[in-house]
Amino acid sequence: MMDKSEIAGILDEIATLLELTGENPFKIRAYAAGARVLETLAEDLDTLIATGKLDEVPGLGEALVEKITTLRKTGKLPFYEKLKASIPPGLLEMIKIPGLGPKKVRALWKELKIESLSELQKACDEGRVAELKGFGEKTQAKIIEGIKNQAAYSQRHLWVDAAAIAEPILHGLRQLPEVELAEAAGSLRRCRETVGDLDFLVAAENPGPVMDWFTSFPGVKEVTAKGETKSSVRFASGLQADLRVVPLAQFYFALHHFTGSKDHNVAMRHRALAHGLSMSEWGLKSLDDSVAVPVAKSEEEVFRALGLPWIPPELREGSGEIEAALAHHLPRLVEMSDIKGVFHNHTTASDGMDTLEKMAEAAEKRGWEYLGIADHSKSSFQAHGLDEERLAKQIDEIQKLNRSGKYKIRVLSGSEVDILRDGSLDFDDDLLAELDVVVASVHTLFTLERDAQTARIIRAIENEQVDMIGHLTGRLINKREPYALDIDKIIDAAAANETIIELNANPRRLDMDWRWWRRATEKGVLCAINPDAHATGELDFVASGVRVGRKGWLTSEQVFNTRSLAQVLKWLGRKG
Repeated sequence: MMDKSEIAGILDEIATLLELTGENPFKIRAYAAGARVLETLAEDLDTLIATGKLDEVPGLGEALVEKITTLRKTGKLPFYEKLKASIPPGLLEMIKIPGLGPKKVRALWKELKIESLSELQKACDEGRVAELKGFGEKTQAKIIEGIKNQAAYSQRHLWVDAAAIAEPILHGLRQLPEVELAEAAGSLRRCRETVGDLDFLVAAENPGPVMDWFTSFPGVKEVTAKGETKSSVRFASGLQADLRVVPLAQFYFALHHFTGSKDHNVAMRHRALAHGLSMSEWGLKSLDDSVAVPVAKSEEEVFRALGLPWIPPELREGSGEIEAALAHHLPRLVEMSDIKGVFHNHTTASDGMDTLEKMAEAAEKRGWEYLGIADHSKSSFQAHGLDEERLAKQIDEIQKLNRSGKYKIRVLSGSEVDILRDGSLDFDDDLLAELDVVVASVHTLFTLERDAQTARIIRAIENEQVDMIGHLTGRLINKREPYALDIDKIIDAAAANETIIELNANPRRLDMDWRWWRRATEKGVLCAINPDAHATGELDFVASGVRVGRKGWLTSEQVFNTRSLAQVLKWLGRKG
């Protein structure tokens, strides 16, 4: 049987296929919306099907209920299979190219008879794509660059997708009687935004049964290697997983080594040499037998042997963490328990899947003190953005909800207001002044020149009504490159105007990139870790933001939403 996420994936693909065929936009949106509903469904799917209550779930019509039920019970859907067979398979590969959505791919297919990446590359080389209406030279150049990058993209997987595969494997390894210790290592443990492959490390004296279990794990599509102490498998997504088994005495040295990064390990080996030791995954060894070789019973002892405090895995990128450790300047990194609320979230008023009350209830269950509602503004028509009248009505609804005492949480009125081409905002200052919090974001004109895009955002930052900038660079990891931007100038402007920069915690965004946060916080810029939730379940995206914030060396003090409600309200009212 297919699980909810797999069924949602099928519904998403149906929406894409329907758009490629030129189907009715309302029908397309119904499938895409159905996928979002299914992803965030709190109730048990089997129970809803068995009791006939699946059709009572908002957003699921009769046709969707029938198809979800069929997929859950049989794992197949004739409608989907027939639809997919009617579309050249190369078109779905073309959609993965940044800047090529279903409409553009359909135009390439129908106008230029292009059905594969190789045909697309040839058409670009011949200049035929640039001549097509709605494309042009810039689009053609982006497509060429996207084709070149796709091979690299296909080798990386979102952290959350990799973690979803890794967690049950790690749990299962720890249950095996032969296993003394088990951990995941590599870029997953370092919380990189994408993961190339999975690395598992096990301490066991008898590795045979462990290897047998690992190579027969459900979901494994291919066993690429199976040895006495190392095995490799590949999953349907293309993600590879490696398992190494070592003796208990070597486990923590191996864990450190295979966690990486390469640059961090090189720096650690240099430090070992300065102590008269050589360092490898097997442990520490004296260069001339004059130094006692320590045995590590924890990873902390690995660092202690080299005169260092333990360095959190997220910081191990060879970017000054060892120097900071030596100077006792390692930060106390922000933790999920520090978060007291969030600011950037959507409701059914724009493109969200849940009502204002549902979002407030879900936030309160998470123990938060406040929840910011920031539905889209009118220029985001594709997201059913609010005009002035509808925003005024929502402000009133939020005030009434707060006065009702139904929830202890304070709902903050806000807007994710569009930054227009010249840097002006979608609403005038008088209306924005009525809001508790204003998030300003770019949603259009991603191809502006670097200086123009930078000036556009800086003008928004300089507007005294703007509290924070949302998803700064507009990137979608593995799908859409950040737009051209002078981030140094943006950070300077944010510091000068006391404007917060968001760390958008959607696992597909994680924007602003973790590599910029040390620069920003050194300038005094505050971070807000926001889920950009479009449904109650997406409030949990905050955890992804915290992981990446830790990677950016963020402390609790540098994250705005670790403050209490009273502190937040005082800060937000600073300009009034």
